[in-house]
Amino acid sequence: MKPQIGISEKNLNNVISCLSTALANEMMLYVKTRKAHWNVAGESFMELHKLFENQYKQLEESIDEVAERIGKLGGKTIGTMQEYCKLATIKETPGKYPSTKEMIKELLKDHETIIIQYRKDVENCSEKYKDAGTADFITSLMEQHETIAWTLRRYLR
Repeated sequence: MKPQIGISEKNLNNVISCLSTALANEMMLYVKTRKAHWNVAGESFMELHKLFENQYKQLEESIDEVAERIGKLGGKTIGTMQEYCKLATIKETPGKYPSTKEMIKELLKDHETIIIQYRKDVENCSEKYKDAGTADFITSLMEQHETIAWTLRRYLR
């Protein structure tokens, strides 16, 4: 049964598409952050190991919230690695094990890429698709990524 929540079916489909890309990016970043957690080494090993663990746990919660938002809007939630890889705008780096500093730079770049995309998504959801709820939801996700990006940036000073 389609939700009757004051948003046209076309706009709901556009919002669900936007959220599916967000889900793919959140999942991709989750996997990349776990990889960093598992492979970090050096002077600040334990500090960064715990930092990355905290970040991937935060991403795990976001993943679930995005998936549930898709369901609330009447959509089917993607759930395979093939779908995530197809929709994600951030990409994996298989076979590469960068230095700790390069790991942080890569994760920072990914968070900033997501932040930029979320700014566009907030505007589209609010103005174009008339879905203030999803605009607010994505704003909250964006703010989480801004905090993580800020934290990672501090390690590169």
